[in-house]
Amino acid sequence: MDGRISLDRIAMRFGDFNAIQPTSLKIESGEFFSFLGPSGCGKTTLLNIISGFLTPSEGRVSIGGQEMTRIPVNRRPTAMIFQNLALFPLMSVYENIEFGLEVRGVDRHARRQKADELLTLVALGGSGHKPVIELSGGQKQRVAIARALAVEPRVLLLDEPLSALDLKLRQHMRTELKAIQRKTGITFIYITHDQGEALTMSDRVAVMSAGRIEQVADPMTLYRQPQSDFVASFVGENNRFPGRVVAVEESDGEGDIVTLDVGLASPLPGRALIHDGGQRLSPGDTATLYVRPEHWRLGGADATGTAVRGSVHHQHFEGAWLTLEVALDGGPVVRVQLPQNSEEAAAVPAVGEACHLSYSPGQAMVLPSAGETSREAGDVATTA
Repeated sequence: MDGRISLDRIAMRFGDFNAIQPTSLKIESGEFFSFLGPSGCGKTTLLNIISGFLTPSEGRVSIGGQEMTRIPVNRRPTAMIFQNLALFPLMSVYENIEFGLEVRGVDRHARRQKADELLTLVALGGSGHKPVIELSGGQKQRVAIARALAVEPRVLLLDEPLSALDLKLRQHMRTELKAIQRKTGITFIYITHDQGEALTMSDRVAVMSAGRIEQVADPMTLYRQPQSDFVASFVGENNRFPGRVVAVEESDGEGDIVTLDVGLASPLPGRALIHDGGQRLSPGDTATLYVRPEHWRLGGADATGTAVRGSVHHQHFEGAWLTLEVALDGGPVVRVQLPQNSEEAAAVPAVGEACHLSYSPGQAMVLPSAGETSREAGDVATTA
């Protein structure tokens, strides 16, 4: 089944409000693709455009090479799982799964055979006669998936289906969803504001903000090579140091080492990635240095590191991690994450005591300020 999706200059306006800026995007058949962003960024609007619940103000939608822009919901090769699942509570599991097939005129024997196959796929074999109201939250999620798959869609659309579950069950269902997607080979398009869900399950992720796609890439690239301040701040945690470039050590490798004056006792260096169409930073440019919490180390700098001084402001025990808030001398409060079983965590200074932090410049990232580079807000690159 060809589940390729193409969005060609899609835009959506509600009166004077631009919900979706002109956006072009290609999603491959059989891909687990996620739209990630905060509430109100436009990700659900895009999902509703793909499904047919909304008609875009501009642009075209194609699925499997066929234009779908004016084709209604019930004639598109898609199925949707809503946030509230929308199961029929007074029906049995069988009746829920078979509903779409019955509407399409499939005979009872074929419907039941298909339902049994899908219940086995979602690890609910033998549960067909149970009333839906007797199921747990995770079981209801699986029934919703089976019901959506029963009509054999080429594309399955999922609108934050795990948001109502507790943490343990969400983590379990991430694995389940990914396994089901791999078994079926169907294109999954997943909407979420939870970066853990997006990074864990997706082949690629589109990070959205204010109606536009900031970056499309595989999860590791998004985390290690963000292309904007929003992506660097939203995907994972980051400590930000805005400043001005004072030195550039050009490199033919992964990026120049750029040193910034960020208002501390000494300038701080980091790796500046040069993205497609971007310009190398030069002395005098404004930029921002990002150091992730897990990249800080307690103690002075070694031969490859840079050190800053501060005092421990707070300590937070978070299971596998010990998180510190350290107030830098003359600077901001930064977050530091240390593995709970590490030697560093065992020797953490008490709250109020002084400490030195260091990091490797190669692990820190430098991005130019918005005014230093320009990128058209329309078409978005679709390759990692």
